[in-house]
Amino acid sequence: MSIFSYHLVKTSALSGLKVMIAPPTPNRVPGLIHAECMTGMVLGSPVFSFSRMLIGQLVLFAQWESEAALDRFLTNNNIGKIFANGWHLRLILARQWGSFSGFDISKDITEIDLSGSPVVAVTVARMKLLEVPRFIRWGRPVEKLVRDHPGTLLSLASIRLPQTVSTFSIWRSQEEMTDMVRGHSDVPRPKRHADAMKERNRKDFHFEFTTLRFKAVAEIGEWNGKRYLTWD
Repeated sequence: MSIFSYHLVKTSALSGLKVMIAPPTPNRVPGLIHAECMTGMVLGSPVFSFSRMLIGQLVLFAQWESEAALDRFLTNNNIGKIFANGWHLRLILARQWGSFSGFDISKDITEIDLSGSPVVAVTVARMKLLEVPRFIRWGRPVEKLVRDHPGTLLSLASIRLPQTVSTFSIWRSQEEMTDMVRGHSDVPRPKRHADAMKERNRKDFHFEFTTLRFKAVAEIGEWNGKRYLTWD
């Protein structure tokens, strides 16, 4: 059974640049189905700021043929060894909206019970370059909504120039996440996400876009000195 992983690691700007120039690909990494390698961003940060693209903070979101393939990557591959020094989650896909080329996702996803446990949400998109100003106008308020929401345990964004953007968030519960999406949260301006989705439906920002919802099955390492999930 395939498994997804989401990795964060802090490294030097030079190492980060090398990884971004030659990221892991299926033809170089046995058992890798698809990977998006990006640099981290701070959600809601000013458009023109150093926190908008963190060269020394690498993000890897990947799908693997098996957990053993992921273990081999982290142990034996030179890029994998870099990510082995960071933090990552191992994830089982629970639901998908939209589509994104490269990932191998069945249309008949086995239903997973997400009640009573944290939920992980990942979005990945390829931007239409002429729509970037519109996307920023509607997207930054949503970034701030997710970043400041009391239901999130961890949230961040990432980018790979010129067109790939992604968000990642861990939610205490599925209910808190879906309330945010629908504009029902007890927070200031709760409809920011719902309004942005209406605008996207009116005129899409992206060539391709997917939202993926996961159940985390393992947390490896720490990020900023913390672990975010616990299991009984």
